[in-house]
Amino acid sequence: MTAVEAVESKPRAIADFVGDIERLEMIFEGWDETPRGAAMAYGRAIEALNGEALRRLVSALKRDPAALNAMKAAVTDDVVYGVLRRHNIVKPSLTERVEAALQSIRPMLASHGGDVELVGVKPPSIEVRFVGSCDGCPASALTFHAGVKKAVEEACPEITEILQVKTSANGHQDGATLHLISPFANGAGGQWHYAARLTEIPDGGIKAQILEGEKILLSRRGSIVTCFQNACAHLGLALDDGEVADGIITCPFHQFQYDLMTGECLTAPAIQLQPHAVRVIGSRVEVRLAK
Repeated sequence: MTAVEAVESKPRAIADFVGDIERLEMIFEGWDETPRGAAMAYGRAIEALNGEALRRLVSALKRDPAALNAMKAAVTDDVVYGVLRRHNIVKPSLTERVEAALQSIRPMLASHGGDVELVGVKPPSIEVRFVGSCDGCPASALTFHAGVKKAVEEACPEITEILQVKTSANGHQDGATLHLISPFANGAGGQWHYAARLTEIPDGGIKAQILEGEKILLSRRGSIVTCFQNACAHLGLALDDGEVADGIITCPFHQFQYDLMTGECLTAPAIQLQPHAVRVIGSRVEVRLAK
């Protein structure tokens, strides 16, 4: 085998496939609406065909115990898992559910210049590590118990022990960051919908609109966009007429205040705004609405 053949036969990582898709989406972004819509519809048709074929294949394999065991082993491959998750053929892995729980508190950490990483999953325990300003912060213990521990335990009750990995004195970090989450996964099970151009959302401000029948509130800080239901968690009244200052919106009716990066209610911490997932592709802002 030549060196070229060896390179060509090497399995591609899932990130390579995702990168190809994202580059194509960037190309589509520059197209007019009609050809872009046609390309997207073509992709959805192929995806639907592949999904149906995979569902029939898996259904047939499940009837053979030996084939079922082989399929379970194959799902440990990240590409196989990612595609099957894309079509909702397999349930989200424990790692994916843990990562989703951590993702729910990352906006809060990011607003303070920090983040949290999933280091390892060894049921019934996991290991996490704070990075950025959260690493070594005197308040990190509070953040750990009030944020990370609570989010993970609520999403994954089978996890009974959550360990915080520290950064060593020489600056090295114990353990390796674990990234086994499928970029193809549907996550909350909803669909992505085009919401706005990035520049249509005022930097430091908000944009209210109705998306697929849902009243939503978009906010932006630089390139970071968040989305919540346009409803105060107090009485459900619309927030978009409220005053916005320093990343905080004040309900125009009863003056409840919310952090637009996290949805946290500063007036009554027991409640918060209902979030929607957001992604920014080029200048397009898309929102995922749960089914």
